Amino acid sequence: MTEHETSSPLILVLEDEPDIANLICSALSGYGFRSESLRTGRELLARARQCSPDLVIVDLGLPDMDGMQVVRELQDGAPCAVLILTGRNDVTDRVLGLELGADDYIVKPFEPRELVARVRSILRRYARSAAPEAPADPVERTVARFGDWRFDTGRHMLIKPDGAEVALSSSEAALLLTLVRRPNKILSREQLLGERDVDPFDRSIDVRISRLRRKLDDDPHSPKLIKTVYGAGYLFSSQVSWE
Repeated sequence: MTEHETSSPLILVLEDEPDIANLICSALSGYGFRSESLRTGRELLARARQCSPDLVIVDLGLPDMDGMQVVRELQDGAPCAVLILTGRNDVTDRVLGLELGADDYIVKPFEPRELVARVRSILRRYARSAAPEAPADPVERTVARFGDWRFDTGRHMLIKPDGAEVALSSSEAALLLTLVRRPNKILSREQLLGERDVDPFDRSIDVRISRLRRKLDDDPHSPKLIKTVYGAGYLFSSQVSWE
């Protein structure tokens, strides 16, 4: 395997229909991504624990378990970016997938180039969230402290004031990292998603903000940490120090 092949993003494709799995893998390969296809949820979860993929494409209609359960277990055991692939043109299913930690969704039938574009968008979003805004300190600081809370960015873990730990999904951790790096500044939905053009009907960022508020015990009706600035975006209202 060449150096380029080992450094390119690895994507696991959970799809039990061979023709569709081959179509997806072929499209990904054509744009320089490495990919592996798996047919059952259990196979996918085991493989994800072994190889730490950059992104997983999950078909919700599976022979052995519900696709939503796969998304939930992925975020609990092997957190990574997730793109949901579904034949269910149901808003409730899509919102539930986002609440469980998925980053985006695409409905069958789909155009392979659109799927690749969404994959690229998600991976860019993660890369931008992980990129430092200033030169790194000699000793890397990976724990953000705000109020009585701490956020361990390396482990995707929140530490509550009483010391209890709360796990974050990859998408939640990426979003919180963006917020704590720019505290007390209004960030637009485009900035938080890492995209220039966001569909005005795309509510995925709002769903993730809602999940973060719950995990931070931030009252959604009167939030003190993650404030909504109507017509502008969101603001992380706290001083942040790094250790």
